[in-house]
Amino acid sequence: MSTAHSKAAKEFLKNQQYAHWHDATFWAVRTKRDNMAYGLDEWEQLREKASAIKRHTITHLDEYLDQFATNAEKNGVEVHWAKDAKEFNEIVYGILKNHDVKKMVKSKSMLTEECEMNPYLEERGIEVVETDLGERIIQLKGQKPSHIVMPAIHLNHDDVGELFEEKLGSEKGNHDPTYLTYCARLSLRNEFLTADAGMTGANFGIAETGDIVVCTNEGNADMSTSCPKLHIVAIGLEKVIPNYECLAVFQRMLCRAGTGQPTTTYTSHFRKARPTAHKMHIVLVDNGRSEWVANPEHWESLKCIRCGSCMNTCPVYRRSGGYSYSYFIPGPIGINLGMLRDAQQHSGNVSACTLCLSCQTVCPVKVNLGDQIYLWRQQLDSFGTANPQKKLMCKGMSILYGSSGLYNFGTGLAHWANSIPSPLMNCGLNPWAEGHDMMKFPKKPFHEMIKDIEK
Repeated sequence: MSTAHSKAAKEFLKNQQYAHWHDATFWAVRTKRDNMAYGLDEWEQLREKASAIKRHTITHLDEYLDQFATNAEKNGVEVHWAKDAKEFNEIVYGILKNHDVKKMVKSKSMLTEECEMNPYLEERGIEVVETDLGERIIQLKGQKPSHIVMPAIHLNHDDVGELFEEKLGSEKGNHDPTYLTYCARLSLRNEFLTADAGMTGANFGIAETGDIVVCTNEGNADMSTSCPKLHIVAIGLEKVIPNYECLAVFQRMLCRAGTGQPTTTYTSHFRKARPTAHKMHIVLVDNGRSEWVANPEHWESLKCIRCGSCMNTCPVYRRSGGYSYSYFIPGPIGINLGMLRDAQQHSGNVSACTLCLSCQTVCPVKVNLGDQIYLWRQQLDSFGTANPQKKLMCKGMSILYGSSGLYNFGTGLAHWANSIPSPLMNCGLNPWAEGHDMMKFPKKPFHEMIKDIEK
């Protein structure tokens, strides 16, 4: 239903103190992004260049995927192709089973969230340990990410402290962030050393060389690949780019746009398996992407580099939280990706947009996020998910605006509504009154005021 997001957002807003903190936190990240962007005179040229690279690559994706896979195999890497989430999970499980893996450590990967890989493997007896600190926190808590870059941003240090007391045996009442980080590192160090396999996602795949590039601030991807003897990479088809010259463009933009840093602390490159009997596998995942490429109105969503800047600036996401969206990726990009995935299931998210277009203004690859959301809204009726109340209102407004006589009559009498007692006007039957008082109508409509001025 089209009201799904608004209902979830209402629950989020019951804790006003937390809602204000959430809004301020992400606005601070957006401000840091602006400072970084304004510090580069060529920022807008970089955005245009990045957009052009993505447009070219996606429209020639078959060629670059073939080049990437060929070069990866020349490097001694085993390349697998997965048509959907089911096949991806089966491939990963097959690799792990063949190597008798009991525990796998992994760095952050939204693709594995998309394919629900963790529960699939755990049901088959393989322990999966998230090593990104935010991902580890929400894994211990049994939650999903609320943001694609900062997955546990919805939790404060007291929440984490209480969680670590329960799960990691940390000192009771000691919620100092430095101490909690130490506890997490101590726990994860043992996981790295005892894991049989490591998995990483991929920020970029370089077609010219077959390289995988992973950007982190914690170095957990390096630990996940240097300790275990088996390295598996999960990468969506759209993450492949032509060469290192193109990577240089995205490297300058990714972290600036996402977290307001000049670069990530670690930018790790994986070309081949490490010596001494190590193995490296790359799983290229379609899962609907080849169909999305063919969508003339929405293919640009595949340009996304998952920086999260659209979420940080979105006034709706900042004030409603990541869990108010039905798709596992929230915010503007999540609205569009969710609709591509299953329009009927996720159409309730398209109302979570003011069409301010701030998202596409800050997007480093110029994805037309707001424009796409507007187009999705026009199709809700065809999906059978349009809000009946809004449909009725639109029909009524169409009649009103289609007749100058009715319009002049209606606007001329609108000020009579001011005499209705406030308890009757500002009540649950009037959606406008939720969150603010009903407006006061002027005695004369605007077009009559203009006529008086012209006289």
